[in-house]
Amino acid sequence: MAKYRVQNPATGEIVETFESATDERVEEQLAAADAVYREWRERSVQERAEVVKRVAEIFAERREELAEIIALEMGKTIAESLDEVDFATDIIEYYAVYGPGLITDYEIPSTIPGKAVIEHLPVGVLLGVMPWNFPYYQVARFAAPNLVLGNTILLKHADICARSNLVIQEIMEQAGVPVGGYQALFTSHDQIATMIADPRVQGVSLTGSERAGAIIGAQAGTHLKKCVLELGGIDPMVVLDSDNVAEVAKTAWDFRTYNVGQVCNSNKRLIVMDDIYDEFVAELVKLADGLKPGDQLNIGEGEYAPMSTRAAAETVDAQVKQAVAEGARVLAGGVLSDGPGAYYSPTVLVDVPRESQSYREEMFGPVATVYRVSSDEEALELANDCALGLGGSVFSTDEARAARVASKLEVGMAHVNTIAAEAAEMPFGGVKRSGFGREMGPVGIGEFANKRLYFVAK
Repeated sequence: MAKYRVQNPATGEIVETFESATDERVEEQLAAADAVYREWRERSVQERAEVVKRVAEIFAERREELAEIIALEMGKTIAESLDEVDFATDIIEYYAVYGPGLITDYEIPSTIPGKAVIEHLPVGVLLGVMPWNFPYYQVARFAAPNLVLGNTILLKHADICARSNLVIQEIMEQAGVPVGGYQALFTSHDQIATMIADPRVQGVSLTGSERAGAIIGAQAGTHLKKCVLELGGIDPMVVLDSDNVAEVAKTAWDFRTYNVGQVCNSNKRLIVMDDIYDEFVAELVKLADGLKPGDQLNIGEGEYAPMSTRAAAETVDAQVKQAVAEGARVLAGGVLSDGPGAYYSPTVLVDVPRESQSYREEMFGPVATVYRVSSDEEALELANDCALGLGGSVFSTDEARAARVASKLEVGMAHVNTIAAEAAEMPFGGVKRSGFGREMGPVGIGEFANKRLYFVAK
């Protein structure tokens, strides 16, 4: 099988293949990115922002085409693909509009006679290593702020997202990013390591698994390169009480099964208070029962889309079977389709033992795992009993009660009465083994900036 390809996950059919890069091609791309950086950084921030604004406009103009590309690549429904294109467009536009203001020089008080200014300057060529679950959104939140800042981008996308990566490059160049300023890579893991070691590359951003983050982080550290890592999550959604259990259960289910559960900050652990637990679980089972596999390009009512690949579906199936072997119970779903399609039916899983291996594992698929607790203290202890710390949420009719619990969540993003506040202006990132650094919002543009002191003595 070709490494870089478009493969319809509903059928397993390989639609398109792409040549992997030679070492000579990698050198050409590094040289081009470095040369363009030296020109791009000299343009005014307003001029760079205008180019990025045009990128957003083209995304909007080509909305339907872009959605169809990723639906075929990784199995997202057309409706969810359109959502993603719109979100990516919002992020790109946010940095085009607000980016220059976010990196404006500012003076700080000085006890030394003179004027002290903090500048925000670009650092050079940046390498991005991005996953398949959100092919445009992941790139937008990395590339847009850094292009406004004056850096240039080398982007290694997932093996199955080659077409969308090429289209992003095409749009960047159409908008006015100089050729070489954003380049789609078709590289091997060894070539990525070589690029991280290259002095022309000044930073690396990865969104992916803990394992990938550990590898990239070690390589970056060896060569003293700044890195941003957005890794896995087993985010808790704590439900303390509700005056409409069916509604909060549907909210939980809809978010957990969005993108067929392939979301880093999905509510993967549903922690529910004892007095509403049975009703909550029963509502999840109702929502899961009777669902059928469907064509992601033309999904119907009561149908679910494929996962990104057959291998991804088989991995989730194996994880659920392992959890059952350890004592858990499947109340609905839990069926891997026959044949080459990447279908795994949305699942309700309960009674996962806390001493089991499954309790510690992220299930990157449509599995709603529910835990029963009997006090706020127990709920918080369970929520924080995790090596990962991406996001988390607490629901209650008593906002103050929910806030007390949410304030103690060991996560990068804590929420009250919503699972995830997601918008271009909202920073995204985690703590513990969920990585470090932030993307989006006012802080995302500063991760790969030289916050230089500029001092003029009197």
